[in-house]
Amino acid sequence: MGINEWSEQERPRERLVRDGAQALSNSELLALLLRVGVRGKSAVELGRDMLQHFGSLHGLFGASLSDFSEVHGLGMAKYAQMQAVMELARRAIAEQLQAGDLLSSPEAVKRYLRIKLGGRPYESFVVLFVDVKNRLIADKELFRGTLTHASVHPREVVKEALACNAANVLLAHNHPSGSPEPSEADLRLTHTLSQALALVDVRVLDHFVVAGPHVHSFAEHGQI
Repeated sequence: MGINEWSEQERPRERLVRDGAQALSNSELLALLLRVGVRGKSAVELGRDMLQHFGSLHGLFGASLSDFSEVHGLGMAKYAQMQAVMELARRAIAEQLQAGDLLSSPEAVKRYLRIKLGGRPYESFVVLFVDVKNRLIADKELFRGTLTHASVHPREVVKEALACNAANVLLAHNHPSGSPEPSEADLRLTHTLSQALALVDVRVLDHFVVAGPHVHSFAEHGQI
């Protein structure tokens, strides 16, 4: 039975308007993005299949186009819709970070980094450059690949900080392996970058390690 054949009180769109988005299940919210299902399955059932296939919303939104297309009824158009939603969410959080003090909204920073880095299958090193009021100026991916003490060059980080006229920075990288615990190399790298940036009066406020939905803060654990 298609969603249009459901009673009006049970349809996801009508329920969202009446009760708010928080009242809907993940599969129902996905159905509103998909708009239509496939032969023999409603959009809600297709959304349920997507969650079952990828294991979680995080796995779904982090999937590549080829992996996404493995689910019957999904292809480039629906993949583009999902990625557009993720990018809009990232930009909305970025606006919040640009308008206020990052140190007063650490959870917003973590949400931003989860969206930006959590689903990447490769290691990525990102720097958030902030002004004297700790408002976001820019964020840039400076290195990609297997990140080691040798592959992340302090001079490049210093150069970008000066180009952005940043007063402070927040460092972030991801662990595709799934564990957010920092390695000894991560700790050494943070110390090296802190020393290099201090020479130009730029302070490292925190270093985040993102592993899927999990985010480890060096500052919160007294590691910086």
